[in-house]
Amino acid sequence: MSAPISSPLGPGSASPTASPAPLPGAVALDLTGRTALVTGAAGGIGRACALRLAAAGARVRAVDRAAEGLETLVGEAAGLPGSVDPRLLDLTDLDAAEGAAAGADILVNNAGLQLVRPIEDFPPDVFHTVLTVMLEAPFRLIRGALPHMYAQGWGRIVNLSSVHGLRASAFKSAYVAAKHGLEGLSKTAALEGAPHGVTSNCVSPGYVRTPLVERQVADQAAAHGIPRERVLSEVLLKDSALKRLIEPEEVAEAVLYLCTPQASFITGTSLTLDGGWTAH
Repeated sequence: MSAPISSPLGPGSASPTASPAPLPGAVALDLTGRTALVTGAAGGIGRACALRLAAAGARVRAVDRAAEGLETLVGEAAGLPGSVDPRLLDLTDLDAAEGAAAGADILVNNAGLQLVRPIEDFPPDVFHTVLTVMLEAPFRLIRGALPHMYAQGWGRIVNLSSVHGLRASAFKSAYVAAKHGLEGLSKTAALEGAPHGVTSNCVSPGYVRTPLVERQVADQAAAHGIPRERVLSEVLLKDSALKRLIEPEEVAEAVLYLCTPQASFITGTSLTLDGGWTAH
């Protein structure tokens, strides 16, 4: 008679005699009573995130330096279950950025800027500004938000990274450096926040239909010496299996999910929305 086969339990395995873990319920999209701060909220992904969070009942602090865009956002949010409070702020004012995050339950670091140039022609002052807005400001915002999150034992940090936080492209030294740094910052915040009920993740989309990408089309056309109409198919979406831009609202849904109770075990990772780019 052969001996019984034994299989050691690995991570995530359960003993045959142990009680099964409770199944999660439907994803709770109700964020009533939560305060969320979204940077770069006047347009693009930030606007979509602010509206989606307000639609879920959150009180949204909409941070941007574009007064007109914030005014439009407030009008668009009228009638939603939550609210949008416009905060005019330039994120290069790092002390003000840190102060603005105090008391936030949810922090969405989204603000960004882009310049497409070869390294030898890249203006050092622009490189510095990109790193300030897209890496140092998120650090200061996280620093400002954590005391409240830790005190209440709950918090959600969502950092809008990019496929360029995982892969590089030529002519985007500042943007790629900032996004790679943001991925590392997000993981560190996840490790430190775990004992306090605070999660930190990146959402890393491919090219999103935003004004930032529209400007890139012109920059890439100049950099590669090709007509604008060929930039999407031959440059931006060259490595994407899905040959379209992702919509800001699709990104906002991913951000919202990471803010739900059911996402409490997702931390220190990147939710990649790249149309198959990184599958190569």
